[in-house]
Amino acid sequence: MTALAAAVPMLVTHPPERKTGAVATAIVAALLLALWGGGAWRLSNAGSDTVEGVRLRIVQPNVRQADKWRRDLRDGHLLKTIDLSRAPGFEAATHIIWPETAIPFFIAEDHERRVILRAAIPPGGVLLAGAPRLSRNGGETQIWNSLHAFAPTGGIVATYDKFHLVPFGEYMPLKSILPLEKITAGSSDFSRGPGLATLHLPGLPPVSPLICYEGIFPGAVARRDDRPEWLLNVTNDAWFGISAGPHQHFAAIRFRAIEEGLPLVRAANNGISGVVDPYGRLVDFLPLGATGVIDADLPSALAKPPIYARMGDAIPGAMAVIALLLGGVLGLRRTTTKNS
Repeated sequence: MTALAAAVPMLVTHPPERKTGAVATAIVAALLLALWGGGAWRLSNAGSDTVEGVRLRIVQPNVRQADKWRRDLRDGHLLKTIDLSRAPGFEAATHIIWPETAIPFFIAEDHERRVILRAAIPPGGVLLAGAPRLSRNGGETQIWNSLHAFAPTGGIVATYDKFHLVPFGEYMPLKSILPLEKITAGSSDFSRGPGLATLHLPGLPPVSPLICYEGIFPGAVARRDDRPEWLLNVTNDAWFGISAGPHQHFAAIRFRAIEEGLPLVRAANNGISGVVDPYGRLVDFLPLGATGVIDADLPSALAKPPIYARMGDAIPGAMAVIALLLGGVLGLRRTTTKNS
């Protein structure tokens, strides 16, 4: 529809096609109005149910990228995020969510810091926090960009490893051929995780974790054989600074909530953190560059997955094929008419 809306008015500027172009433009305008009206009607009847017994606290620490990995500041970053987690209202939270690499340590191997971390974990709940993960198999060392779920004891009850890595940032494509270095700090590439996962955590509905830009890919954010009931995106948009980048990133991932009929919870280092319901409506958010927390209930998923969640790109693919066939037929008719 977007492509048609942009292309059809061009016909009006061609004298032989003005009448046809005017009619086509009116039809496309009517279809767009129908889509808008249908969407408005759907939203007017949309509910706002939430998951009983779940109260989330989303933390946005707002750490500058230039400071994030400085050895002399990393413990301070961790303590700052813990303090934000324990700000007034902590007692009502059942689960705490931190952004991507909010823990700037290999915390799975760091018992002392996991003890400190316990202060930010609600009794009976979990802390979901991004951190790098290290593995040594023989002489080979691997690093993952991960999300850990911590129990109140400080133990790790689940881990998700990012699988959709950023080229030139988290790994170098064609490294054996291209003599180039990553644009990010560190000489080692991140390892690729096994793929999409649905985590089943204490006190929470099943969740699909997505790290950074993993959330921008349509049809690739939730497993079909183990469907989650909400999406969790942790990210660090400090790379973009105060620019359009974080706004575009947040807008893109809101589409996934609409496509999948699942609520989206997003924790960003410096923005934009927020809660989006399964209709794409913004429940609450923290703006770019802000430091603070969001306390929110978890919206309920739609009872029935939307069309896109069930059919994926089959509908737009069929529309593209039909458009190509119609274009070919009309072009053939035009050529035949001119020749006759």
